[in-house]
Amino acid sequence: MTVEVRFRPARVDEGDGLRLATAMADELRALYSGLELDATGMPKAGPAELGPPGGTFLVGYGPDGTPLCCGGIKALPDGACEIKRMYVAPAARRQGVARRLLGRLEDTARGLGYTVARLDTGPAQHSARRMYEQAGYAPIGNFNANPVATYFGEKAL
Repeated sequence: MTVEVRFRPARVDEGDGLRLATAMADELRALYSGLELDATGMPKAGPAELGPPGGTFLVGYGPDGTPLCCGGIKALPDGACEIKRMYVAPAARRQGVARRLLGRLEDTARGLGYTVARLDTGPAQHSARRMYEQAGYAPIGNFNANPVATYFGEKAL
């Protein structure tokens, strides 16, 4: 079953964007023994990074207006971008929503002028890594000093 998703720009720190980002942080905290995404030493991905001019944050909505997913783009110092805070609500999983979200984030990054996208994921997120590899992300070194991630990928846009 495929769910229709409509994407809209949002903020990571308010409204549906905040609710989804908080759900993602809660899930990661449970998955990785109390991990705090905003702790010192973690890559930054707040409203300053996931907002104009070099970034953005999107929320995807189902046909009934239910917020299903979120994700953002952050500028990196070398001119590439990083895809951050990708999350799909549990009820919308296994329906192709994450693949559509990733595709929309890549299209949005192209529209912002990026030619390379990078991302990371942790050791317990096997399906995320599999999806990234199937989408054409090639393994690279730890580009963002994320102390938790074990997979770092890059893709030419």
